[in-house]
Amino acid sequence: MATGPTATPVLIVGGGPVGLTLSALLSDQGVDHLLVEAHPTTAHHPKARGIAARSMEILRRLGLEAEVRRAGLPASQVFFYRGRDLVDPDFVRTGVVPADSPDAPQPERTPAPGLICSQDVLEPILLGRARAAAGEDRIRFGTRLVSCTDEGDHVRAVLVERAGGRRYTVCADWLVGCDGAGSPVRAGAGIGMQGPTGLGHFLSVRFDAPLGAVVADRASASYFLTPPGRGGFMAVDNDRRWIHQYPFDPEQARDDEDFTDPRRLEELIRVAAGIADLDVRVRDTMVWRMDARLADAYRSGRILLAGDAAHVIPPTGGHGMNTGIGDADNLAWKLAAVVAGRATPALLDSYQAERRAPAREVIELSRANAAARSGYRIDDELLLDVVYRSTAVVPDPDDPHRPESFLAHGRAPVGPGHRLPHTRLIGPPGITSTLDLLAPAPGFTLIIGADEPAWRRQAEVAEASGSTVVVRVLDGGPVREREPGTFQRVCGVPATGAVLVRPDGHLAWRAPHPPAGPELLAVLRRVLSAPTRPTPPGAHPPAPDDDSRSRTHTNPDS
Repeated sequence: MATGPTATPVLIVGGGPVGLTLSALLSDQGVDHLLVEAHPTTAHHPKARGIAARSMEILRRLGLEAEVRRAGLPASQVFFYRGRDLVDPDFVRTGVVPADSPDAPQPERTPAPGLICSQDVLEPILLGRARAAAGEDRIRFGTRLVSCTDEGDHVRAVLVERAGGRRYTVCADWLVGCDGAGSPVRAGAGIGMQGPTGLGHFLSVRFDAPLGAVVADRASASYFLTPPGRGGFMAVDNDRRWIHQYPFDPEQARDDEDFTDPRRLEELIRVAAGIADLDVRVRDTMVWRMDARLADAYRSGRILLAGDAAHVIPPTGGHGMNTGIGDADNLAWKLAAVVAGRATPALLDSYQAERRAPAREVIELSRANAAARSGYRIDDELLLDVVYRSTAVVPDPDDPHRPESFLAHGRAPVGPGHRLPHTRLIGPPGITSTLDLLAPAPGFTLIIGADEPAWRRQAEVAEASGSTVVVRVLDGGPVREREPGTFQRVCGVPATGAVLVRPDGHLAWRAPHPPAGPELLAVLRRVLSAPTRPTPPGAHPPAPDDDSRSRTHTNPDS
């Protein structure tokens, strides 16, 4: 543990959706930490609204899915409108096929489809969860990072409180910058960013207006205006709360484009809506620039980056915040394992290996969306397809060890590195999906088809060595699949096989049958980049004629 005026295992800088999600996940992993946010309150402006399916799965694990759904737009309004204004009689309205529709893609891929819930509504929900788990004094809004210095065995951070100006120092074993595109943490760590800036410039106006009755027959999540209209509207509640996005060219701005004059802004909204006498009340404005940038590194020593600090993704597709929430999910269990001594710091190198490559692909996809003249499709399930290739995944013997991640685009069967596939279960309340079988943090989960004693012995050996492995049996006891055999088929393992699932819900390893020796223990040590320890009492040594399997699933550096 670092020493100093104030010491903490982890310091999170930034209290937006990514930082607050990381805080909640760390608390569930049993990691004491401190979060600081420069702003005095959560966001007023709904900068992001779309919560994708993968993010909803993470929120489901945190026990927040139902609350977020209540706060979001109903699924019946998740449509995309195109017209000259909001009252255009020749509008076009397209939507996402509901998961329970006969026309929906089969099989069902997630128990937690995405939804529209604006950031100003989401953040208080996340803040409440973070404070309840970490403690009120560990989540400090109105506290700004002045500087951070990696001292080798800890990070020294100087903080200042907005109210009163009190300045103090925190010494953290690890610091995570979740502090946005202009990240002071990234600057302090000397990490550069690459990629184009100024792909577009926009004025975002948050306003109140009685538009609910106007759009009653065309309610949508986003309203794109076609020429001669410019920009569009984003629904916050599809009644009185709205955002108007207005594109402009700063090099060719007209003299009458005064973005500080409320009367000018009100008229801008009336023209865009097509309602000359619309009663408008402007709440606030924000001018923003569309960039597409990626950090050169996600880690420098004891400093790590997540969210917009690591990648600035164009909003055309709604993947920016969601990619950041995925960063938090990937990083939390790794930090927890390192802080607890279950893993070496080398495990944190897998964070960049697993998260930077998909971010690059999502940036390119979002740039293509921005350039599309005929519009683009919102892919709610895109981030379900992120596949990891790193030292924290043990590949199959016939699977080449690729050094980077990629998007699988729905390919099956799944294997090591893929997200745990969803299949419907019948069981106790709250257990309706294989995703609900994940062990309580910080445990790994071993999912087996039948209650095979040999697999339980493997888990017992791992437990005796200090690892937490919870065995979950499909189609046995109180839980069974709605369609028996589906999980094994999707995972490509026979009924005698098993899959090992990491705390973030990605497959670490799979095997067709119980191994003869303590292979599960060796796999866990490899995944955690943990040092080799003596085989615990009672464990069976590897069979002498099974050295090929040992080479495949043990760390050659151990």
